Amino acid sequence: MSNPTEPATEAVRLDRWLWAARFYKTRQLSAAALKGGKVAHNGRKAKPSRTVRVGDALVIRRDQFRFEVEVAQLRERRVGAELAREMYRETDRSVEQRRVIEEQLAANRRAVRHADGRPDKRDRRLLNRFKRDTAT
Repeated sequence: MSNPTEPATEAVRLDRWLWAARFYKTRQLSAAALKGGKVAHNGRKAKPSRTVRVGDALVIRRDQFRFEVEVAQLRERRVGAELAREMYRETDRSVEQRRVIEEQLAANRRAVRHADGRPDKRDRRLLNRFKRDTAT
């Protein structure tokens, strides 16, 4: 068997590449994402068994985020995070879109008031008023 830090030569299954590049935690999750249409390979819906080659364009949707990447290296085995980042080049547009979404999510988290345990006197009165008004 070859060393996992050495790039493969020809082509790799897409589900293996996504797992090795750390887009998904398991191969099963990467295969499920491919079957669910979350990944486009060179502009077309991809299957887990499709082979990926250096220079191929991928669009990967995960949660709210969308990654547009170009395959730079091929590996069949999962490697550390630093080596995994070397396996692809993300487009500037993709990086900017993700940054904007991350800022929006952070602003939403700051705007939401989280209760710390039990309701205080004001919250109890609001809850009682709500229950009383909706019971009739």
